[in-house]
Amino acid sequence: MSRTVWYPGHMAKGKRQLEALANNIDLIIEVRDARAPILSSSPLLNIFTPKIQVLVVLSKADLADEKSTKIWADYLKSKKLPAWPLDLRKGGLSLIKKMLTEKKPAFRDLRMAVVGTPNVGKSMLINQLVGRKAAPVGGIPGITKGVSWFKGQGYLLVDSPGILDPHSDARAHRMISWIGSSRGQVIGSWEEHSKECIYFLIRKNLWSGVEKSWGIKAEGEPAEILESVGRRLGKLLPGGVVDLEAAGRSFIDAFATGKLGRMTLELPGERPLWECLK
Repeated sequence: MSRTVWYPGHMAKGKRQLEALANNIDLIIEVRDARAPILSSSPLLNIFTPKIQVLVVLSKADLADEKSTKIWADYLKSKKLPAWPLDLRKGGLSLIKKMLTEKKPAFRDLRMAVVGTPNVGKSMLINQLVGRKAAPVGGIPGITKGVSWFKGQGYLLVDSPGILDPHSDARAHRMISWIGSSRGQVIGSWEEHSKECIYFLIRKNLWSGVEKSWGIKAEGEPAEILESVGRRLGKLLPGGVVDLEAAGRSFIDAFATGKLGRMTLELPGERPLWECLK
């Protein structure tokens, strides 16, 4: 692998800009992926004072196991982190907006920072809070390149690029690419990423969604299963040889977008996800 982590320059710049603003922030909204709330937690919380309240939005809740998401919401609330599971494409922010209105200072707008890892839904959240298409929204990690302020009704929002922790375990960086929050092709091949994901899903008893979607059983080594995926999806080279790189990319894309069923990768109290990998 050419790199072990993906941490481009705009992430470092965004972190510096938020550090400069930290003393002017009243409230933080942290957006996490409901499928992996610890893996997708933001390293930026460390730069803000503990006195600042944090609200957690568990985005992509429609892609996570519903019962597991409720467990996570209850767990986070027990840690004094109010949490809302949401499918941001459908809205559902009325309770959050009501809370923001209640927290507005008497003589100025409430100042908030929206933080999270890449492609977790920050820009979509801001668009809905502000009431118009205020921030770029897309499926490419790192689309928001610099810190920007947006004005809502009684509050100001500061957006920033999705930022990863450059010091976290390299396996965590590989795993977060499975849910679309890192550019996996920068830190390894699609073939290798998909084989690790296949290994993980089987080990965590999460393969049933794949079998239901594609009819592929968890039989054999990950390389053999990936070859079955390639044949099932028609990812073939001349001569009928499976294009494992194309098959791997299709597998990761299907997993990231929920086409293989609703899954939650971790639960409160479990050991770090990446320790399941070799």
